[in-house]
Amino acid sequence: MAEFIGRDRKARRAYGFDEIALVPGDVTLNPDEVDIGLRLGNRQFEIPFLASAMDGVVDPRFAIAMGKLGGLAVLNLEGIYTRYDDYQTILKNIAKATPEKATSLVQKLYEEPIKEKLIIKRVKEISKAKVPCAVSTIPQHAERFGKLAVDAGAEIFVVQSTVTTTRHISSSYKVVDFRKLCKSMKVPVILGNCVTYKVALDLMDTGCAGILVGIGPGSACTTRGVLGLGVPQVTSIADCAAAREYYYKKHRRMVTIIADGGMSTGGDICKAIACGADGVMVGSAFARTKEAPGKGFHWGMATPHANLPRGTRIRVGTTGSLEEIMYGPAKLDDGTQNLVGALRTCMGNVGAKTIREMQLVELVIAPAIRTEGKLFQAAQRVGMGK
Repeated sequence: MAEFIGRDRKARRAYGFDEIALVPGDVTLNPDEVDIGLRLGNRQFEIPFLASAMDGVVDPRFAIAMGKLGGLAVLNLEGIYTRYDDYQTILKNIAKATPEKATSLVQKLYEEPIKEKLIIKRVKEISKAKVPCAVSTIPQHAERFGKLAVDAGAEIFVVQSTVTTTRHISSSYKVVDFRKLCKSMKVPVILGNCVTYKVALDLMDTGCAGILVGIGPGSACTTRGVLGLGVPQVTSIADCAAAREYYYKKHRRMVTIIADGGMSTGGDICKAIACGADGVMVGSAFARTKEAPGKGFHWGMATPHANLPRGTRIRVGTTGSLEEIMYGPAKLDDGTQNLVGALRTCMGNVGAKTIREMQLVELVIAPAIRTEGKLFQAAQRVGMGK
């Protein structure tokens, strides 16, 4: 329901993860017996977790480790791994930079041209390990890089920009035809990012296998501050999930909804799926792993933009191995470890045997529930009082 924010001007109320909670079910289940699998086109994954196509999160080594644990890591074809053959020194320099110099340094480092031979090399490095290879690029490079990557062995192709629509208008460069792209690609295509019902429907109509939902919620993203754009994730996911249901009823084809950004804890991930997501794309949680290339740092995909950066480098630290953060055992009490265990436990407590059932659980608006009764935690700055 829209509310007046001024004379003759209305705005719809939107909600973020901290403003809702999930209601426990009438029946509870053994968490070990719930199904949390994810389908992307003709591919099936054990868990609904994707690692964001950020250079501080995913390099070939991380992608291999993630794949062996049942998830999917997306390699950024616009990043340093396709610009530099030896990228370890680049990563060290980014990690050592002061906060004042980090953005300008990243901008300078990303001036190096993308090399097609490195695209092929990185894809083959991942594929050689017998794990699924997923790669990401911006729309302007989708046709060229997509063919290169797929021919080299990529199995999932992601086309990603800050705001993606099927009706982009430009007189200065060629606009990619997503329908034609999806039809020509031999692998599932994921398109994003979007936050509205209508755009989600338009993207689904291209024949894509999945869409990314989220504009501006990422921990390293500054889009909302720089451009003022964005819709809180709870509302974004629910609106795009409604588009998925309508599209399925009309065309009998299910398109995967992937919540992208804004989830730093297991609780956030559980809420994202309860709001309608089939899977989640996570950055900061995986940037904390020992396997992450960013050495305790990560930066938004738009940080290197030459004229208008919409991301920043943030320090997240290194708190555990990828296996610990994915499957535990958790050594921290803040919900940033054992993310798979958190999802399974939550599904058991709400009585959801599958992801589809999880999307039907009761939600309540509860902006104070995270800190309700947590006076001692707040006073001692532990747990949820940090």
